[in-house]
Amino acid sequence: MDLQQNTLYLTTPGSYVARDHLTLQVEVPVYPPDLPPEERNRQSATDTRKLSIPIHHLESVCVFGASSISPPAMDLCWEHGVAINFLSENGYLQARVTGVADTSVTLRRAQFRVADDPVRAAAIARQIVAGKIQNSRNSLLRGGRETNDTAEQRQLTDAADALARQLSDLAKTNPPLDQLRGIEGMAAQTYFSVFGLLLKQQRDDFAFTTRSRRPPRDRINCMVSFLYALVRHDCIAALTSIGLDPFVGFLHADRPNRPSLALDLMEEFRPWLADRLAVTLINRQQIQPDHFVLREGGAVEFTDTGRKLVIKAYQERKQESLNHPLLDQNLRIAQLPFVQARILARHLRADLPEYLPLVPK
Repeated sequence: MDLQQNTLYLTTPGSYVARDHLTLQVEVPVYPPDLPPEERNRQSATDTRKLSIPIHHLESVCVFGASSISPPAMDLCWEHGVAINFLSENGYLQARVTGVADTSVTLRRAQFRVADDPVRAAAIARQIVAGKIQNSRNSLLRGGRETNDTAEQRQLTDAADALARQLSDLAKTNPPLDQLRGIEGMAAQTYFSVFGLLLKQQRDDFAFTTRSRRPPRDRINCMVSFLYALVRHDCIAALTSIGLDPFVGFLHADRPNRPSLALDLMEEFRPWLADRLAVTLINRQQIQPDHFVLREGGAVEFTDTGRKLVIKAYQERKQESLNHPLLDQNLRIAQLPFVQARILARHLRADLPEYLPLVPK
């Protein structure tokens, strides 16, 4: 269990949250270290740790795996606008419980109108794709500057140049949505083709060949997918707080239980926030091979210790400051999804001529 940046993460299976007036009472079972994960439940616990958290200290709760929250505790969260997110142990969003958004319906109606207009939706998607490609290119250029291997530097530079050409072509055209999705896919393929070269340490243990998910087939894919899940949670929270519907997007097509707009918003955050943090943890050897387990069928998952380590590193990263190029202000990284959600809302209200993605310098 970790309490960081106003988010309560319940990562221990069998945890239970109850209500005591205006406080959440959290009970976390303690298990023998050698007890297999599949046998961990409240009956097999040897002890219980307890924590009291005033509700006004929280903005959201993330429940990973088999833990539970009492109806009175859920009611307390609803009363104070604290969203409860239920995720699988690997970070896949399964459900989100939140109160009715206290916002004007006109913003959501504007969002739905734009989403139903292929031309206007493509204009926003084009900006999202451009922002992601630029941030991916900046990450590869940084990797090229940091390596002393001439051959690897050339590969990273060539990939960055390919992304630059895609950006140049994108700036000259207004492609439809299907073509934009193809451009984004090709850019991601180029980026991930050299992603493994960003690793300076533990390359054998964290060998990367291709992006794999559901399930991840190696350690680095496991870590990147989990970090994406954390970023997605923050984007859902930001969009909901602004009054936008996180399930109606522009670049990502609508599907049941898919937060398409949150996936749109997080695209510009993937390279410099999630991917860079994964690379840093590996290069600094803060994450080790024994923080992962291989399951039957080839899926790779975190151990409890590994999952908590990544959550802690992510929350510490969010407390760092970054200059927002548009606002020219130093802001905590935790604030940036909310800033971008507001910029998107201003565009949908016609206050801004186009959506401006975040491209850190």
